[in-house]
Amino acid sequence: MGRLLIYLGMLFIVAGLVIIVLGRIGVPLGHLPGDITYRGKNVSLFAPIGTSILLSVLLSLVLYVIVRLLR
Repeated sequence: MGRLLIYLGMLFIVAGLVIIVLGRIGVPLGHLPGDITYRGKNVSLFAPIGTSILLSVLLSLVLYVIVRLLR
């Protein structure tokens, strides 16, 4: 259980660094086509659908490569 927590922590650190680097090179995560933003009088809604799809595809590819390397 301890190793799992360490690996998850390292994964979060790497993911945070990737998001920071992508933001600095001009990839607007959170502002991609398909992200829905609505601002009304008393309500604000943000649904990052495009960003979620992109991150899902990228994480699926990364996990696929990791599983293939561990076999």
